[in-house]
Amino acid sequence: MASLEEMLNQLDALEEELVILEQELVRIPSVNTGSMPTGNETPVCDFIKKWFLNDGIESDILFRDPNRGNIISKLEGTSGKTGLIFMSHTDVVPVEDESKWTYPPFSAEIHDGRIYGRGASDCKGLLTAQMMAMRVLKNNNVSLKDSLVLISGADEEHGGRYGFGWLAENHPEVLDAPFAVNEGGGTPIEAAGSLTYVLGVGEKGRLQVEIDIKGTSSHASVPWQGNNALYRLQKLLQRLEEYEPERDTSTSLFEHLSTFAIEHKPSAENVDEIILEQEKRNPRFASMLKALSRMTITPTMINGGIKSNSVPEDIHLTCDVRTLPNQSEDYLRQELDKLIEGIPGIEYEIDYMAVPNSSEFETELMESLKMATQKALDRDDIQFVPAISTGFTDSRFTRPLGVITYGFSGSHPEDDPMLSRAHGTDESIGIKSLVSGAKVMLHLAYDLLAVK
Repeated sequence: MASLEEMLNQLDALEEELVILEQELVRIPSVNTGSMPTGNETPVCDFIKKWFLNDGIESDILFRDPNRGNIISKLEGTSGKTGLIFMSHTDVVPVEDESKWTYPPFSAEIHDGRIYGRGASDCKGLLTAQMMAMRVLKNNNVSLKDSLVLISGADEEHGGRYGFGWLAENHPEVLDAPFAVNEGGGTPIEAAGSLTYVLGVGEKGRLQVEIDIKGTSSHASVPWQGNNALYRLQKLLQRLEEYEPERDTSTSLFEHLSTFAIEHKPSAENVDEIILEQEKRNPRFASMLKALSRMTITPTMINGGIKSNSVPEDIHLTCDVRTLPNQSEDYLRQELDKLIEGIPGIEYEIDYMAVPNSSEFETELMESLKMATQKALDRDDIQFVPAISTGFTDSRFTRPLGVITYGFSGSHPEDDPMLSRAHGTDESIGIKSLVSGAKVMLHLAYDLLAVK
């Protein structure tokens, strides 16, 4: 059996194979529109199953719908118990306007050390790193005490009803483990003479608000005979744009700002000033602080009207809402009621898609991840600070089951996170992050599970 050091060096030599694997995964267009039929995650699962079978790693595909598979691949340990889960997801969001992309979104082209394509960073890069780490462990005949299980789920981008949410309800035994590592954290920040990673220990809540704006129809040539719902919508959109949510610095990251050479003790009164200062030095970090210090209500979709010569009487607006851990549905209703006050014809419904959730920070998993990252990057000045993620991930299904779950992808500090553009045009991942991510995953699994 090779030593840990030798296996980490093997990953350097496997860079080209890592790139090819990432490209092959990106080129499978597993697009999740949010409306069935959609997703087509099973072809990704079939590819993974075949890829692992070449190394003698067995996989199962579990599904609620045949086209929306969830892959479960396992390196068996001697105890028969699972010790660590590698989590990811196989679905990707749609491409809004392909003509705006520098390279075709499913071509996985390489430019300046980056691989471009929808899903390259969210979340097929992490999946690639985890798959290669498992291959190296298997091919070096590493004996494990507890099993290492890779689970890549369907439907993460639209609530997990066909993926981890379905698995948690119908196959909780496959999620029975003390630890899991997933997307949703691991942003590297150089500050105060050291490298700090923001470890994803939890998530904001996510709700979807469906708003109906009603007016009265009439012929467009005599608009005064009706009440145009678009004008009511315009008033609401203006209020949403000007909305100033309550500031809140109670989440865990704000207890560690001194790590980033921020001297002021954060409060609701001064957090905007702190954010403004950080925008000049580190816009990515400033954006994170902004998202974690307030609830957000974001209009995202609109439809209405039936004909160009008719005054519309019914407009439908969808809003994405992200709440902090101490903000309930009642709190959101209170804020929405203020926003619609005085605008006639407005009703809304709230769909709760994810409740705020978190895992402990001071754990064996955190210490092992920190050590793995130091080794992967050959640096001893690495610190971890806890933070909740601004978005939601499948971790919200494992944490309630008692699985300590962290968001951490092992991104390389030279890989500018602003270039990843997850869900955006020209999404990409740095090749250095594929290598460092694979090293972190391998080291983590070896440290926690290997028979030494």
